[in-house]
Amino acid sequence: MKLLMIDDEPLELEQLSYLVKKQYPNWDIFTAEDAFEARQLLKTHSFPLAFVDIQLPGDTGLDFCEYLRTNDYDTEVVLITAYQDFSYAKQAIRLDVLDYLVKPVIEKELLKVIEDFLAKNAYMETKSVLINKVLDIVHEDYGQKLQLTDLARKVFVTPTYLSKKFTEVTGVKFTDYITNFRIQKAKQLMTNHPEWSLLQVAEEVGFSSQHHFSNLFKKIEGITPSQFKEKHS
Repeated sequence: MKLLMIDDEPLELEQLSYLVKKQYPNWDIFTAEDAFEARQLLKTHSFPLAFVDIQLPGDTGLDFCEYLRTNDYDTEVVLITAYQDFSYAKQAIRLDVLDYLVKPVIEKELLKVIEDFLAKNAYMETKSVLINKVLDIVHEDYGQKLQLTDLARKVFVTPTYLSKKFTEVTGVKFTDYITNFRIQKAKQLMTNHPEWSLLQVAEEVGFSSQHHFSNLFKKIEGITPSQFKEKHS
């Protein structure tokens, strides 16, 4: 997974990177010292999660969060600050950030935030380099047509081997994992974009039809997408 960290203090970036890499050695960590540099990285990379210092030179961390939301970047944000200021917390809630950490960041709290993110977004990190590569592709391209044969070709193994290895490592079948991941992404879209139609949501997360999407959603969540939208509107 690709992770973005923004802080104008290089030592803070180094320490955070070290703590994350210790637990998740296969993650790609990108760092920026201000919002401008971070926006440049967004042009060529997709970041599911970002740790953002509130006090940055130029645009603040809150300004950067506003930029993400305004431009529909699918990036969860954890704000970091040296000040326990309630006004910051209120703005963080308004911007729908994942969490809020106070410096000095405690390793246990940092890892708890990451675990919450992984659970919320149906992400998975394994000890298998091969399966992590496949998961990265799924998390990046879930809105497109994903076939096991195509993924096997990309990671240079046979479809039969990949299917068996994926189930062995993750505990779920490849198709079941993709379906569940898409449903979780659909729930996020319906919460963040209540004005979107169910067809728009279905197409955005990679389902071939609204009917197929609705049937699978009810099977997994126990309610229809329409009921979910009404409940969260």
